[in-house]
Amino acid sequence: MKKSIKYIAIAAFAVLSSCKNQLNITPEGAPSAQNFWKTKEDALKAEGGMYEKYNEEDYYGRGMFWFINASDDMVTGRNKPEADNIKNFNKNYIGGGYTESQWAMRYAIIKRANDIIKNVPAIPMDEQLKKLIIGDAYFNAGLVYFQLAANYGNDKAGVPIVGLDTDPTKAIPRAKHVNENYDYIIQLFLKAADNLPFFTEMVAADYGKAHKTAAWAYLSKVYLYKKDYVNAKKYADMVITSGKHELILTGFADVFKSANNWSKEYIWSVVCSPSAGGTGWGSKLPGVMLTNKGWNIYNGWGYYLPTKELYDSYEAGDQRREATILKTGDKFMYFGQERSFTKDGGATSDYQFKKYMEPFSYPNPIPLHVNPSGDNGTTDLNVPLMRFAEVLLIKAEAAIMQDGVGAGDTELNRIRVRAGLLAKTGMTIVDLKRERRNELAGEWADRHRDLVRWGDAQATYARPLHDSQGKEIWAARNFDPNVHDVWAVPQREIDNSGGVIKQSIGW
Repeated sequence: MKKSIKYIAIAAFAVLSSCKNQLNITPEGAPSAQNFWKTKEDALKAEGGMYEKYNEEDYYGRGMFWFINASDDMVTGRNKPEADNIKNFNKNYIGGGYTESQWAMRYAIIKRANDIIKNVPAIPMDEQLKKLIIGDAYFNAGLVYFQLAANYGNDKAGVPIVGLDTDPTKAIPRAKHVNENYDYIIQLFLKAADNLPFFTEMVAADYGKAHKTAAWAYLSKVYLYKKDYVNAKKYADMVITSGKHELILTGFADVFKSANNWSKEYIWSVVCSPSAGGTGWGSKLPGVMLTNKGWNIYNGWGYYLPTKELYDSYEAGDQRREATILKTGDKFMYFGQERSFTKDGGATSDYQFKKYMEPFSYPNPIPLHVNPSGDNGTTDLNVPLMRFAEVLLIKAEAAIMQDGVGAGDTELNRIRVRAGLLAKTGMTIVDLKRERRNELAGEWADRHRDLVRWGDAQATYARPLHDSQGKEIWAARNFDPNVHDVWAVPQREIDNSGGVIKQSIGW
């Protein structure tokens, strides 16, 4: 990590002279530590630098989604040895290319956020804008720390905490326990919330930057992972009672229309554009999930395909099923024409996720809705990372865990009624698990991490996965909860630290 942090310290400035980003902040010039951090424009350029990695394929395009792909909701659409090793919890994936960059990219953002927090307070500029930029830095640092801690940290070891005064020339060992990380992350999100405005107070040019209820929402999720259900409920309630958010009530499918990118259901998303910067900004996930070769019209990648296990988990009449999954024979609009869904001949599964398909539905969608390059399949749909429905689910889960059967009925019924289902009473944690799965399938909410934290992963992964015809498409897997509850630290980080950073036990 010593070499990584040195590199990050340099790259934090280099990026400011080379990147554009989805917030339309365009850094210019060749800054250095001596002539930077002087003006409002410097602060804005630094803020833009925090978002630069969002455009990386290995960030929100695929990257950490290979870890989510380990769940029972999906299979790798085109078998590849490295992807197979990840899904099968095979240590041979360590040192490969798919996920090795996750650690370093997120620590790069932490470094950039720390630089803002240290240097922007002294810049003479509008105080409200200064607070927003500093709050944005606290939020982004908290978010990426949470992503790291949740995937790599457990009761045996957390992830390194890089504070404001950390010496970049020295390697930093892992925290002793993931709760050390969670406690640190909580402080970052609290400081973010103190500095940030409500989304409704922001001008359109700032959409995509952090805001107050996003910080509260992630606080509730961190507390949920920490099993502090009192505070998970508290911060979920702060979002719910703020009056700033609501479910989209015109239908579940409408959540995933680009026209609703900034609806009241929005909490936090990857801000996407089909053609910004020539190659596109934001998440390539819509193109990655599109059927391989896109029926020879657009270059879909054909990864992360749903399973029969996910399809069958929906109750009869649940509108979310057809809005989430395409199966053979389903009708859908694609490049302005109605099509009947067919799988690619080499696809592992005969299903496809439908959630991110709306931008592809228009006649001539390129470049207004869809990136001109199928190798960079961004669209104008902001891929959700957190939405109001998940906050309701967090509140319901925490309530049930703390207060027992029926304590989450109010929140769960808001979810169910929007899905076209009847309200129920006396719902249990089993109901919560199904609603969370069916509501958030194929999203960054992370079904795999849910199964791990619930203690359900071992039994779930001991069963094979199937296509719509009942054919086995993925064999049962051996999941050891004492090892595979976290992922392996990238080998390059262990090597760069000179062994100060230790591998996750068992990997």
